[in-house]
Amino acid sequence: MVTTPARSSARDHYKSQVKPTWCPGCGDFGVLKSVYEAFNQLEIDPDNLVAVSGIGCSGRIPFFIDAYGFHSLHGRALPAASGIKLARPELDVVVLGGDGDGLAIGAGHFVNACRRNLDITYIIMNNSIYGLTKGQASPTSSWSMATKTAPQGSNEQPVNPIALALVCGATFVARGFSGQNKTLGELLAQGMSHKGFSFIEVFSPCPTFNKFNTYEYYRNEIQALPEEHDPHNLPQALQYAFAPETYLGVFYDSQQAVLNDHTERIKTGSQTDIDTRLNALFDNFATAV
Repeated sequence: MVTTPARSSARDHYKSQVKPTWCPGCGDFGVLKSVYEAFNQLEIDPDNLVAVSGIGCSGRIPFFIDAYGFHSLHGRALPAASGIKLARPELDVVVLGGDGDGLAIGAGHFVNACRRNLDITYIIMNNSIYGLTKGQASPTSSWSMATKTAPQGSNEQPVNPIALALVCGATFVARGFSGQNKTLGELLAQGMSHKGFSFIEVFSPCPTFNKFNTYEYYRNEIQALPEEHDPHNLPQALQYAFAPETYLGVFYDSQQAVLNDHTERIKTGSQTDIDTRLNALFDNFATAV
């Protein structure tokens, strides 16, 4: 992502005047705080920043950021963000969404955003539940987890967001936890500064509707990726993504061709003097006659 100096120190916190309305204890508070910290670290100019969201508890995040925002349709945050970035490549585009929004109705867009490697950042706040609609099983709900739509336990295998991003071609893939603000802020900043499609999954507990994936649960389960892990090694990243342990950190970081650069070359190559083209066409007709 291209970053520019902040407009003024008065805007350093990037907080709008709209107050978040999430439930007490919602993990999204921690994610939002870390997003602010990442913006501060990179000194992103709010005038060049666009926050895009879909539907769900995370959908109102653009209202809480003092920058440009786009609240899109259910599952369509990535297509909207892609259009913004292709039309205005100089802008910093950050997409924020939930697991239900991005990995169910939006899953097809996620796959294609990864493989296109557009220069945007996608942050999924994974609470493993549909919170806004009051507690249905989501694509990341664990096997046998009891929910309102599956009172006897979910009988569907959960999606592995990290593995999915890796196999679909995302060039920066990482995972964090909303209960670790400083570490998460640094991780988000690293993803935002990456040139290419960066995907960060963030465990964001829902204390209201998910009584299984709690803060205590994650603190007991998570661990940092081993120091010897090479984030440039895709097979190794996949190995850790599928491991029984729950790892946090940067799984993969690779610099590859970015879609924005390709489209700019096409634009530049197609620009020509219309009079020259017309004269050549007229000459062809004159020769034919």
